Amino acid sequence: MEAARIDQLAARARRLAVPGVRRILGLAGPPGAGKSTLADRLVARLDGLAVLVPMDGFHLAGAELRRLGRTERKGAPDTFDAAGYAHLLARLRTTAPGTTVYAPAFDRSLEEPVAGSVPVPADVPLVVTEGNYLLHDEGDWAAVRALLDEVWYLELDDRRRIPRLVERHVRFGKDPDHAARWVHDSDEANARLVARGRHRAHLVVHMT
Repeated sequence: MEAARIDQLAARARRLAVPGVRRILGLAGPPGAGKSTLADRLVARLDGLAVLVPMDGFHLAGAELRRLGRTERKGAPDTFDAAGYAHLLARLRTTAPGTTVYAPAFDRSLEEPVAGSVPVPADVPLVVTEGNYLLHDEGDWAAVRALLDEVWYLELDDRRRIPRLVERHVRFGKDPDHAARWVHDSDEANARLVARGRHRAHLVVHMT
């Protein structure tokens, strides 16, 4: 994404970062659209006014996915603790002065969530959260949208997004054939589900 466009988006995010008021900005979109990359860049440009809390910290652990028989569907809506994520967002909106809330993160090298990874001090005015299902309206996910002050939907041309997604899976341990099958069978099914929430976003960001 061009630096000028990043500057525009950072300026919009900065308007949400009002000291003394906790607000939450969500970045939604299909797998591989660039959500985590944009979130990192926004937080870096806000100079301490924002912290990133990823939705992926609420992946169910591998052992629980195996118990439920959902290992091959990892990344689908029912492979996350959606109620736990919504509860954390609600808690972040009402943090008491002087209190630090700790959020989980997802370690891609382990392919596991790690609790207590992200400190969110009470005096940080903006939380940026990113993930596939911020605009999903089924089950416990339906509570998430109302807890966000703004949600941006990120789009990237499939001709770029899908190869990037395959490469990411390879980088984190899948062989190329397995990675391509996983993207076709799992990630793209999830992407079609994510796209159903596009109209609920405040802003559509076309990634390049």
